[in-house]
Amino acid sequence: MTDVIELTVNGRTHQLDIAPDTPLLYVLRNDLELNGAKFGCGLAQCGACTVLVDGKPVRSCAYPVDAVQGRAVTTIEGLGTIENPHPVQKAFIEEQAAQCGYCINGMVMTAAALLKRNPHPDDIAIRQALAGNLCRCGTHARILRAVGRAAREMAR
Repeated sequence: MTDVIELTVNGRTHQLDIAPDTPLLYVLRNDLELNGAKFGCGLAQCGACTVLVDGKPVRSCAYPVDAVQGRAVTTIEGLGTIENPHPVQKAFIEEQAAQCGYCINGMVMTAAALLKRNPHPDDIAIRQALAGNLCRCGTHARILRAVGRAAREMAR
């Protein structure tokens, strides 16, 4: 059974005739062609699919699309632009924090949410915030440096 679901993603409103229990990730990737969020584990355990809902990080692979009606969804495509990247995106580039890039969407989105609620995190707070985001390439040290760098840049 399908319903008309109204979504606001990256400031744009969309109406889709879709099953209400469809995972948000599938809608973002398949219907809206926003491919930044990745399918990793499908169990909300790895963080590759992280998006922001009302500014809070959620795992879109296990988040039903009907739960975002009336709420603002931000994907990595809506965080910044090539011409004007979000400070977290800029810091990840400057610190060369991506290797394969698969986890980076989730890392960036989680870090952006952290810095919005805590503009001056210490290393422990950064590690705790990113603990649920997995990276198999081993760039954790650069990722942590990038988040710290973004915090300092945003504090200026």
